[in-house]
Amino acid sequence: MANDPASALSRREIVKLGSLGVAAGIFAAWPRTASAQNADIVSLRIATIGAGREGGALGTLFAKEGHKVMFSSRHPEALKELVANAGPSAQAGTVEQAVAFGDVVILVVPYTAVEQIGRDYGKALAAKALVLDVSNPIARRDGDDIVKWVAEQGGAGLATAKLLPGARLVRAFNAISSTSLASDAHRRGEPVGVPIAGDDPSAIALATNLIKEIGFEPVLVGGLPMGRYLVPGTPLGGEHSAAEIRQIAAALK
Repeated sequence: MANDPASALSRREIVKLGSLGVAAGIFAAWPRTASAQNADIVSLRIATIGAGREGGALGTLFAKEGHKVMFSSRHPEALKELVANAGPSAQAGTVEQAVAFGDVVILVVPYTAVEQIGRDYGKALAAKALVLDVSNPIARRDGDDIVKWVAEQGGAGLATAKLLPGARLVRAFNAISSTSLASDAHRRGEPVGVPIAGDDPSAIALATNLIKEIGFEPVLVGGLPMGRYLVPGTPLGGEHSAAEIRQIAAALK
C-alpha cells in the first residue's frame, strides 16, 4: 500500500513541485487562500470542464475556500445561479476559456465527451499541474460500447490517460454522490475518505492537499490501474472512512 502524501504543501514545496514539469514561477506567484485554517495553502485557479451536479458541487467547495474557480459548459450563460451560489471568486466560461484559465482542471463530463476533449485540448491539459478525473463510464448514459472499451484499456484511469496523453491525472470523487459533497465537506468527527489513484507524484501531492482543504481525507490506493475500482458499484464506491478505504484497497490488489 502506498503511503499518503504529505498533509500540507507550503509555498516552497509548491515551487519545488513546479520543477517536476510545471513552471515554478507560476506556482510562486499564487497568493495564499483567504481561509485562515488553510493559511499555508496557496490559492489556485481551478477550472471545471462540466458544470453539472458533481462539477458544480466540487467547484463551489473550492470557491468557498478562496480559490478562483471557472465553471464551464457549452452554455455558460446558463450558469449564473451556480456562479452566484459559489461566491465572488467564481465565474463561468466556455470550455476553451476554462482550459486557458485553470492551473488545475476538474474533468467531470459524460465519458463519451472525454475523447473529443482530448482532441481539442489535450496539449493544453498536458501542461496543467493537475487534471482531476471525476468522469465515469456509465452504461445507461454512455452506452455499453464505451464501457466495454474502457474495460479493455484496464479501467477508467488508464482509459482517460490514453485519451488525454501526457496529462497529470488523478482520479478522485468518482463514487461519492454529488448530493452528499456539501454536507460531507468539513463534517464534524472523522472525515469522509476519498480514494485517489494516480501515477504522477506532483499531481498526487497537489490533489491530496486540495482534497484535504475542502474537508475530506484522501487515500492514495495506487496508480492509475486502480482507477477501475473508483466507480460506483465497486467495493470502493460510496462513503468510507480512510481506514476502511485502506483495508478495502489492500484486498483488491
